Amino acid sequence: MMQNPFDFALATPEIALLILAAAVLLIDAFNKTESRHTTFTLSIGTLLLLTVVSLWQWNEGVQGNSFGGLYVVDSLSHFLKVLSYVAVAATLIYGRGYAEQRDMLKHGGEFYSLTLFALLGQMVMISAGSMLTVYLGVELMSFALYALVALRRDDVKSTEAAMKYFVLGALASGVLLYGMSMIYGATGQLDLRLIAQVIGSGNAERLPLVFGVVFIVAGLAFKLAAAPFHMWTPDVYQGSPTSVTLILSAAPKLAAFAITLRLLVEGLHGIAVDWQPMLLILAVLSLAIGNIAAIAQTNFKRMLAYSTISHMGFVFLGLLSGVVQDQTLAGQAYGSALFYVIIYVLTTLVTFGLILLLSRKGFECEEITDLKGLNRRNPILAAMLLLSMFSLTGIPPMAGFYAKLAVLQALVGAGHVAIAVVAVIFSLIGAFYYLRVVKMAYFDEPEGEPVAIDNGVVTNGLMSVNGLLIIVLGILPGGLMALCVRVIEGSLKF
Repeated sequence: MMQNPFDFALATPEIALLILAAAVLLIDAFNKTESRHTTFTLSIGTLLLLTVVSLWQWNEGVQGNSFGGLYVVDSLSHFLKVLSYVAVAATLIYGRGYAEQRDMLKHGGEFYSLTLFALLGQMVMISAGSMLTVYLGVELMSFALYALVALRRDDVKSTEAAMKYFVLGALASGVLLYGMSMIYGATGQLDLRLIAQVIGSGNAERLPLVFGVVFIVAGLAFKLAAAPFHMWTPDVYQGSPTSVTLILSAAPKLAAFAITLRLLVEGLHGIAVDWQPMLLILAVLSLAIGNIAAIAQTNFKRMLAYSTISHMGFVFLGLLSGVVQDQTLAGQAYGSALFYVIIYVLTTLVTFGLILLLSRKGFECEEITDLKGLNRRNPILAAMLLLSMFSLTGIPPMAGFYAKLAVLQALVGAGHVAIAVVAVIFSLIGAFYYLRVVKMAYFDEPEGEPVAIDNGVVTNGLMSVNGLLIIVLGILPGGLMALCVRVIEGSLKF
């Protein structure tokens, strides 16, 4: 029986999200309440429905490709999509109160509908089987994010951040597209698996192929906020409304990691000898610039932006460790990079979620000094802050410790012992600014009159579960790590 080249059933999650996101936007147009409670409820309902659909497809073993190879469904796509739904749902729950207090919902619920359209772009990226689909997904996600950053039109910082993000994002997209055109010129193919076959057969033009890889790695480094393509990250993280900063920093990292795997590991693994040194340079620069620059920051969001840059360095270390002859070691290395991204997103939800919960009308909890005496005001939120900072530092038994250990093991297994030592040294430098935050929350006197913090049962419950997962996945990481390796080995051909 011949496979249907246009199997729309495979793309059920994307089709459902497109219809539901448009419905949310349309229903919101008739919603006159400033709280946009209906829009919020419909958005969360959409995410729950998508989670059920993707889990059902995954459980039923739904796999294959559609639309002439442009769209791929495998265990990796199911896994990352489910994680993206959960991350976006948590983001909307954390950010709802903040958005209401800042009048971001006063004139319309675009905050919710744009987030859903950004998620659609991420889903297209995750299931990309061709360079065309990669670019389509990147642009769909990026345009929604540009609009979200500029959502507070009367705020100068927000507008400035949106302009910087748009200009640099457009430049990065152009670089990525130019690299893709070079790859197409060298191989005559757009489908990632066919590109891998042409490279493997030795029929690809060598010079344009290498140039294309350089541009593609640069574009991917921008999307993952890796140095030296990180210049947008601190300004955009600080200037954006905090609820939008959380949207930028969590789920999109899963999608950016997915296209990095699709492009480099699946499509261009045959010339890994060329992109591996590039990732090595990006990783070391990210670790150095991220950790050293973060020490000088007084703004908490800006510090976390530099922290993101350093953590992307670890992700690249995991990816470059997969360039070995042993298939088992390669699967472990790529699995460790995937595990690291998941733990990073989980921890980011806690850190930026805390900033959202501590902010209130007329007060932005942005400076590190705003966290002084947090333990006296709200011991539970202080404990969540402690867990997240310890996890980002890599202190056992937090999940961040095992994530770093897994990447370092993959590095040593691939023979990069010296690079592993460098990574450990920069992690120790990073411990300074993370532990400084903990010290302020627990040992410093609160400034001004202490304010009671009450964010509701659902939000506090989600924060508690979020924090507990950091400990549970640190003590019992084996299940998630095995799942990461299994989906990598079952989905990618390298």
